[in-house]
Amino acid sequence: VHREYQRYCSHPVVLRDFGFKYVLFIGHLYKLYTFYERTEIMNRQILWDCHMHSSFSADSDTPMESMIQRAVELGLQGITFTEHLDPDYPVTPDGLDFSLDIPSYQKRFEELSDTYKDKIQVRFGIELGLQMHLGEYFDSLLAQVPFDFAIGSSHLVHGYDPYYPEFFEGRKEFLCYMEYFESILENISVYDGFDVYGHIDYVVRYGPNKNREYSYGRYKDILDEILKKLISMGKGIELNTGGYHYGLGEPNPCTAVIKRYRELGGEIITIGADAHTPDKVAYAFDKAAAVLEDCGFRYYTVFKDHKPDFISL
Repeated sequence: VHREYQRYCSHPVVLRDFGFKYVLFIGHLYKLYTFYERTEIMNRQILWDCHMHSSFSADSDTPMESMIQRAVELGLQGITFTEHLDPDYPVTPDGLDFSLDIPSYQKRFEELSDTYKDKIQVRFGIELGLQMHLGEYFDSLLAQVPFDFAIGSSHLVHGYDPYYPEFFEGRKEFLCYMEYFESILENISVYDGFDVYGHIDYVVRYGPNKNREYSYGRYKDILDEILKKLISMGKGIELNTGGYHYGLGEPNPCTAVIKRYRELGGEIITIGADAHTPDKVAYAFDKAAAVLEDCGFRYYTVFKDHKPDFISL
């Protein structure tokens, strides 16, 4: 229709021969086409943000209600709060405490999810900072608290968080990245209580060269091992758009890792912006939808009561 419209609008002879009404008809068809195209784009939007933080997390000062209000403004159908819980986190240079006041978090969640129930679905999640010795503690916690969703994440690598430069000091970046990926394998070899594994290549956000010398191909063996293990456990991964606002030009994990997960038979994939402030809610979700489609997904996943629901793009 587009080609026909351009053809008839650019040839006066055609206009004379076929008459103005025909051109109007073609123009009307073109308007219908562009409306359909815009509708299809809207239909492919991701309308759930399943990784976000508020002031209940140590590294955010944003009230939970402000995050909800921003999600409503953006027209999202639902969000899942995934507040940080990192037991045995070492003392940080900035004095952050990554414990979590779960009773207060749950109480405020219940109040606000009820307040906004006619505008948006709000779900109750947690981001577990995995370490090998914490499995029993997390199992007990998840048995007692009715979370909808649990992300398992590697923030600490043998006691060090790559967020802080000390992890990289005096060491080759390649070896630091390898140690990070090896620590993921260690964690999933002893614990399976999470629903998806978060930002699998989180470490590249903070490396001296970030992702300039990082690629799936360079770490293929260890990344494939991680992905195969997660798939065999029935666990998913997330597409975390935080990589875009950290300047990587890619999500976490990168597109090639997501594509490989799909090639290996992975089916469960959630989408989250890892927002700690309202301006990052649903950040770069248009790019996330394109990445999913390029990687062979025609849906994304949200969780309720730890059960996955698959939503078409």
